[in-house]
Amino acid sequence: MEIDSRRRLQGIVVSLEETGEARTDAEGTNWQKCVFTLELTGFSSRTPQERMSEQLRRKRVKLARWCSQDWHRKLGVLKTLDPDETEAVLRGEKTDTVSW
Repeated sequence: MEIDSRRRLQGIVVSLEETGEARTDAEGTNWQKCVFTLELTGFSSRTPQERMSEQLRRKRVKLARWCSQDWHRKLGVLKTLDPDETEAVLRGEKTDTVSW
């Protein structure tokens, strides 16, 4: 199945959990694995013709990301899922980075 790279769901960050899992990259930056809880709001503006089903509207999904800066850890901001994460949510499948 081909994934449309423009098709991306978005949601508002309602909570954040730091997992305690950490790593340091080659430049010496420390990264912390975080799990964001998003309340889905719709598709990104790149696909204005897409409409999200009412069953998904306001659904809460968990999104795992690696964070290094304080601004990565903000509540109340809009966060966009990757195309493969979007397709997994639409199919109702959990992945390494998306769950509920």
